[in-house]
Amino acid sequence: HSDGTLAPAELVSRAAARNVRVLALTDHDTTAGLPEARVACAAAGIGFVTGVEVTAGWRGQELHIVGLDVDPQSSALQEHLAGIVSLRRARVAAIRVKLLRYKRLADAGPALLELESHPVPTRTHVARALVRAGLAESVQDAFDRYLGRGCQGYVPQEWPPLADAVAVIRTAGGQAVLAHPHRYRLSAGALRNLCAEFRDCGGAALETSLPALSPNDAARLASLAREHQLAGSAGSD
Repeated sequence: HSDGTLAPAELVSRAAARNVRVLALTDHDTTAGLPEARVACAAAGIGFVTGVEVTAGWRGQELHIVGLDVDPQSSALQEHLAGIVSLRRARVAAIRVKLLRYKRLADAGPALLELESHPVPTRTHVARALVRAGLAESVQDAFDRYLGRGCQGYVPQEWPPLADAVAVIRTAGGQAVLAHPHRYRLSAGALRNLCAEFRDCGGAALETSLPALSPNDAARLASLAREHQLAGSAGSD
């Protein structure tokens, strides 16, 4: 229900075909897909964990904080997510304005306007629209040419603080996981400081197992988790 390309039931079907026994659905900033995923997991005999991936900020760096075993009925959680979605819509609108200043990008205009009403619009959606309009060869190419920092369609965004994301996940009864720590553009020292602050404000785990994770990164993340007494979490991101 955010930037994935499969419906929740399709995702569960693929997981069942690969003998997954337990999974969590963690859409960016929405829990709308959880009911469908829960039903599909029950039918497939897969253990289901409610989840969400909350966007946050720390020292100018965008972070993703996974909430596992959250109560999707939590009013505090839903109010927090609604605020983030509002920020996302405003950012996508600002990106559209910046991109359409360039005549060669006019073909993407209708698709970009439609995005503003998406339940959870993201820059990935913008990138896909640019690919469909023939203005980029791939999502990564769209980010490299138009949407990345310093590019003509880049719009900075200040997200709610890390501590707020962790607090609202805990208020909703969940455990907070710092997603893909190795991907953040942080020095080794800054990453250690982030992990320490995340732990101190109630974080429970680091994502330490991901597809295409290099042996060096895997060892580094495991070391960080041990150093800060955080659990490890596996993800399919």
